[in-house]
Amino acid sequence: MGRVVSLKNVSWQREGNMILHNLSWDVSPGEHWVILGLNGSGKTSILRLLTGYQWASKGQIHVLNQKFGQTNLPELRKSIGWVSAAVDEQFAARGTDSAIEVVLSGKHASIGLYEEMTEMDLARAQQLLDELKMGNLAERAFRSLSQGEKRKVIIARALMSDPKILILDEPCNGLDLLSREQLLETIQALATSEGGPTLLYVTHHIEEVVPAISHALLLNNGSIVAKGDKRSTLTEEYFEKTFQLPVSLIWENERLWVRVKS
Repeated sequence: MGRVVSLKNVSWQREGNMILHNLSWDVSPGEHWVILGLNGSGKTSILRLLTGYQWASKGQIHVLNQKFGQTNLPELRKSIGWVSAAVDEQFAARGTDSAIEVVLSGKHASIGLYEEMTEMDLARAQQLLDELKMGNLAERAFRSLSQGEKRKVIIARALMSDPKILILDEPCNGLDLLSREQLLETIQALATSEGGPTLLYVTHHIEEVVPAISHALLLNNGSIVAKGDKRSTLTEEYFEKTFQLPVSLIWENERLWVRVKS
């Protein structure tokens, strides 16, 4: 198998403003990446390029060995799961779905169920909820769940189509400390499961980088500050260039913690 993701000299311009500048980045099988940077650094823009919701102004993009411009994007998107607070909000606003119905909707990446589901689909959705320790809440209304529970249901939904890539776009956003750590434990288990998807984890909170995340991409103002295995990229020097602040970093139990220098 070739690379999972390959960007070569990619730039993206919007309304005359250059948002991403000449990015080259490869993700190989077996790697899990964190994408770090300030708000507005280009993290979400990269995700939208990878899923074909934005089109590069320059450069080449390959995802799962398919070259953009020569592939069926709706089909390709079925191999990419996306988890974010925005997806939670879409289902919470509907107010009618149970947890298991939200998971089932992941088969066709729809907001709501519009296709007939088989017994096999139901069994798969229940299995995913069970694996995420949410099985006893399958029939509960999605909108009545806690924020952490909702996020786990959305992860199960993203896994329903057996994606090759799972994008976690600030998945801990809005969670309290306990819910965050429970979700990170779930993500660690997912990243270490045999045959699981490649994770692309987007955040600006370094303490969310679980041990199974192997590589890091650091962005500042649409350009790459550093990329590679996490021990060589998550350094004080690169952090200060990324976040524009003097920091000290501490590794503890394979997690990294940051302190701003006074």
